[in-house]
Amino acid sequence: MLKIKLLILLLISFILFSCAKNYQNNNNQKFSISYIGGEFDGLLLRNFLNSYLKNLNLYDPSSNLELHASISHSSNLYITNIDNTSDRENINTSLSIELKNNEENCTIYKDEISVSQFYVFASADKFLSNQKAVKKIKKDNTEELVKKLIRKLNFVEKSCDTNG
Repeated sequence: MLKIKLLILLLISFILFSCAKNYQNNNNQKFSISYIGGEFDGLLLRNFLNSYLKNLNLYDPSSNLELHASISHSSNLYITNIDNTSDRENINTSLSIELKNNEENCTIYKDEISVSQFYVFASADKFLSNQKAVKKIKKDNTEELVKKLIRKLNFVEKSCDTNG
């Protein structure tokens, strides 16, 4: 009975590992990063891009494929009930990305990715928790957008389209 259970567990583990697919950069294309403005938000975006591209061995500062990126944050206040006990603020982060081939002087890929999060808003300005929550959410949103971008870059055709 024990052998049967072990064989079933082994079969299940083989099925789980065979279903997992590892997306890697098969054509060995590497990317460089252009200047990213935006003070602290731009610096944070550049650091995340550098880190993730280097970890996946996709970064080469002398590459012809150059990423041009910009990031922006916006916020909206939502009052969810009459007695104002659970106001929420939505932080929306948008990443505009453009992948250019400097050798052929053309744009290969252009996209805008966005993500948003809510947090419960403390009603007084004296609370530092609002500022800390906004800072953490902006950081988390930036990291999530970089992860989404890296996943999308695996499926981008790396040659210029002559049809426009």
